[in-house]
Amino acid sequence: MCRADRGVVLGLHRSGPDRDLIERALSLGVCGIDTAYNYRGFTSHRALARVAADLLGEFTISTKVGYFPGDSGGRSVHSLDPARLREAVERSADDLGRSPDVVFLHNPELGLSGRSGKEAHDRLADASAVLASAVAAGSCGTWGIATWDARPVAEAIERSASGIQPGALLLRAGLSVAEPILAAGETLCRVLGVPSECRWGMSPFSGSTADPVWSALDLGAFLAAEAEVSTPQAAFRLAYELPPVTRVAVGTSNAEHLRDLVHAAELAVSEGAIRRYRELIKAA
Repeated sequence: MCRADRGVVLGLHRSGPDRDLIERALSLGVCGIDTAYNYRGFTSHRALARVAADLLGEFTISTKVGYFPGDSGGRSVHSLDPARLREAVERSADDLGRSPDVVFLHNPELGLSGRSGKEAHDRLADASAVLASAVAAGSCGTWGIATWDARPVAEAIERSASGIQPGALLLRAGLSVAEPILAAGETLCRVLGVPSECRWGMSPFSGSTADPVWSALDLGAFLAAEAEVSTPQAAFRLAYELPPVTRVAVGTSNAEHLRDLVHAAELAVSEGAIRRYRELIKAA
């Protein structure tokens, strides 16, 4: 694994694996690649192995399971069915040509919403047991939970986290995340005892930096010192604080954009400004 990991993870949600970009990521000290069983029409793992099999040992590879092909080639469907999850984990390792370092349970809140506390807990525990067994069998290094909206997951473990002990959490991060979701993510981290170095963020721009909102904001007040950085760079740095995480998965197909984000990860921020921001959005 690359020693110069700066907490930036190359996400493959919006783009396919590109050999040149992967090589550039390594040269920048980016040592994580994040993908999922269902990305690119369930072909992302095979595509990644095809274009960069010889480089994958240099990266921490994370993937996710929880979405499956729909009937007759229709839209993918979400499921926490243990048998389907088990098959997806095994298939992921086969398609990648190596065991992933982390397998996340993909958006489990979709299978928990609207269910009673005990039923939701038991469904989450059953799914968690599958991934814990995969770790024990050597099919992955560790397992975690990746959630877009942590509230149903936090509610499922409100009374008990028995049988649910992920080694990592992947949470929505950044200025676009509402306070209730930020707070629920922090609750998950605390109740599940996931250490700071195993807390990941995702979707720091909630879409694309081309959205006009990113050119309209002035985020200078959040930085600890004056610096010549773009608004997207400042927003990316803030994603490590909202909520506090140590790695952020971000998708890009542009090597220069990736370079800018790597540099942004090293910026110093104002803890006081971040604290005031949290107070304001909580009050709102």
